[in-house]
Amino acid sequence: MRIVNGTVFNEDGKFEDLEVDIQGDRIADIRSDEHEQLEGISAFDEETIDASDCYVIPGLCDIHFHGCMSVDTCDGTLDALREITKYEASCGVTSVVPATMTYPEGVLIKIAKAVREYRENENDTEGAATLWGINMEGPFISMEKKGAQNPEYIEAPNYEMFHRINEASGSVVRLCDIAPEEDGAMDFIEKAKDETRISIAHTTATYEEAKAAYDMGARHLTHMFNAMPGFTHRAPGPIAAAAENEEVTPELICDGVHVYPSAVRLAYRVFGSDRLIMISDSMRATGLPDGEYELGGQPVTVCGREARLHDGTIAGSATNLFDCMMTAVKEMEIPLEGAILCATRNPARAVGIYDEVGSISVGKLADLVLVNKSDLTIKGVIVRGRSINGKAR
Repeated sequence: MRIVNGTVFNEDGKFEDLEVDIQGDRIADIRSDEHEQLEGISAFDEETIDASDCYVIPGLCDIHFHGCMSVDTCDGTLDALREITKYEASCGVTSVVPATMTYPEGVLIKIAKAVREYRENENDTEGAATLWGINMEGPFISMEKKGAQNPEYIEAPNYEMFHRINEASGSVVRLCDIAPEEDGAMDFIEKAKDETRISIAHTTATYEEAKAAYDMGARHLTHMFNAMPGFTHRAPGPIAAAAENEEVTPELICDGVHVYPSAVRLAYRVFGSDRLIMISDSMRATGLPDGEYELGGQPVTVCGREARLHDGTIAGSATNLFDCMMTAVKEMEIPLEGAILCATRNPARAVGIYDEVGSISVGKLADLVLVNKSDLTIKGVIVRGRSINGKAR
């Protein structure tokens, strides 16, 4: 397969008019018209895609979302994972690390086993995003900042429990959330930091507590601003602790509901396009009409972009990552190039898959999205070297 006449988003974060050659499921060559084909590449598929008037960007990587199209990762079934990966690919999200909710260990083990089975037998399914692992959002969180998590199953950080779940998944729990102020949190970080990327989340942590967690080895901040103390000049909290540690990557939900546009702009100025990660935090209503749904065993009402528990608590989003990225560009004044990095390279780096995805680079998986320059909608999606029809937008 060859993509011609497109404006390609380079690994250095700039656009350039280039051709992209694909062999099998990999990017084989990237060149301008006058360049010779790389030595050793002798044949390509017959198909040529004309990307005139399109940007060619890397497939997006969502490392924090729960579900879509009436299914949820916590359903713990292959059917749910098939529906999730198929929908996400249609929206230009070609790599996924879906999140669990706060549930008992038995339920989380079931989810982990389903992910393992999917990865072992179906991870190259045509037209479906690649499932890279699990984001374990609960249950090691603060009761006071539980958000839409089920309080019945919250417990203190427990490394042995985490390790059993991680083993059941095939050791692909790529993120694990904790509230660092809870008993046992520092011991958990010390034991688990080489096994997963630890994220501060659903927390009442002070600046000092968050800083101690980052000094111990935590490296991530879950849906920044949400379910945590806000920044003030005398109590800067976990946001300031994250900003000061250059190894920490904060997530941001740019759906237009969770975070006010000026706060998004501020976060982008502070953390920059090198560290900020855009996520969708989408739940099972995504892709479906307004109505009554469920998240983590609790009823949720969806109206437009908003998903809320019946007590008014925000309960995830009803948007996909591509729409969040474009909301950041169109409504929040985030530069297109920076937004793309925040939805592709940065999340891939954070969960350890950047050697395979996250940029348009020779040797990486051929995961690409063709975006109309005129209105920034999806024209086409290529997943592992195979062209699929993008979602009607």
